[in-house]
Amino acid sequence: MDAGSHSISSEKRNRCTAPRPPLQEAGSRPYMPSLSTASRNPSAKCYGDRFIPDRSAMDMDMARYLLTEPRKDKENAAASPAKEAYRKLLAEKILNNRTRILSFRNKPPEPESIHTELRADAASLQAKPAKQRRYIPQSAERTLDAPELVDDYYLNLLDWGSSNVLSIALSNTVYLWDASNGSTSELVTVDEDNGPVTSVSWAPDGRHIAVGLNSSDVQLWDTTSNRLLRTMRGVHDSRVGSLAWNNNILTTGGMDGKIVNNDVRIRDHVVQTYHGHEQEVCGLKWSGSGQQLASGGNDNILHIWDVSMASSMPSAGRTQWLHRLEDHVAAVKALAWCPFQSNMLASGGGGSDRCIKFWNTHTGSCLNSVDTGSQVCSLIWNKNERELLSSHGFTQNQLTLWKYPSMVKMAELTGHTSRVLFMAQSPDGLTVASAAADETLRFWNVFGTPEAPKTASKASHTVMFNSSNHIHIR
Repeated sequence: MDAGSHSISSEKRNRCTAPRPPLQEAGSRPYMPSLSTASRNPSAKCYGDRFIPDRSAMDMDMARYLLTEPRKDKENAAASPAKEAYRKLLAEKILNNRTRILSFRNKPPEPESIHTELRADAASLQAKPAKQRRYIPQSAERTLDAPELVDDYYLNLLDWGSSNVLSIALSNTVYLWDASNGSTSELVTVDEDNGPVTSVSWAPDGRHIAVGLNSSDVQLWDTTSNRLLRTMRGVHDSRVGSLAWNNNILTTGGMDGKIVNNDVRIRDHVVQTYHGHEQEVCGLKWSGSGQQLASGGNDNILHIWDVSMASSMPSAGRTQWLHRLEDHVAAVKALAWCPFQSNMLASGGGGSDRCIKFWNTHTGSCLNSVDTGSQVCSLIWNKNERELLSSHGFTQNQLTLWKYPSMVKMAELTGHTSRVLFMAQSPDGLTVASAAADETLRFWNVFGTPEAPKTASKASHTVMFNSSNHIHIR
């Protein structure tokens, strides 16, 4: 069981301390390791890399005898006529009457076809320049303060929408950061009875956003008009810590273990309920095709739900899953569907598990498992390369970039001083934002450097990082 280190009650007590301006830019000083390579043992004797023989150990007289005596014996021996005839025939047929087998002459010319092939291969190699290795910055592009960020492993408090607006929940308030002009706004502040905010998730249109609350309510907001469209009550019995969109279906996961599909267009919004988890649902992700839903819980269970199965068997849809995967030994929060292989899912386990596992969701088989050494809080795939980014807790509180499928570490990004609870990816797929329990929000150009702006979305992305002004949400 991967208990969060920050309870709701303790979070409310912390508000009594002097408030800090949220999202104020902070700097950091890079660590410079020592370049000294001196030997630890000054008395250690160094030897060269050449071997010089000691002639005093050689018997030169014996060596000369062994080299000369066998040759004299052969010269003195009388060869029989048959052997002499055989020797001449052998020299004529095989050696072509050549007495010097090794001679210092030019090499014979190679066949013209070989030269032609070699020249063609060399030309092709020169025509194809070697692909340069991508530079991965080891430090964050920007670091912002995020005071009152709730330190709870099971919540989901950060999301980056398709309209290039970042949403983050700090205590009872949801803030929006518009990257096109660098402006920030307060979307909503809930009262103490309903707060704090326990989850945020952008709809695919980048305009509407869902907000889950500690009171079990789910709110739907229109961010262009800053208007509350509806509040869905009675869906869950306790807080809603995970949200996921599938077109017009908003899927909610609660501490009560229920997963509910809500059609936000109709009055009776509950269209499907999945019962499979015995504890809090802390991870929800729809596949790119919208046909499968992955859910992870504090009961260490990973479920795969299939839309076609639920629709064809409505009675069984309440309890029937496609796969029930029990390989993790801690809470399963981090989930990420592979962008280049539709039936592959990556999942990460909590502090007692520490593993990233890869699944074939058609068969339910585990393809690979890697022990990362620390709590896995979040996972994000690179949209352009076969790479996976993971965020972690104790002891390093780092972001690790992995090459798939070898799972070789390409980079480890450090800077956070406490567990990196949440990650969100920019619409162009190049930048990742990470929010940690150290109450900082950091931006990393881990998947590549943004190109020159060609569209409005890319232009807005560069404005955010080129701005030198401090960001204040309050």
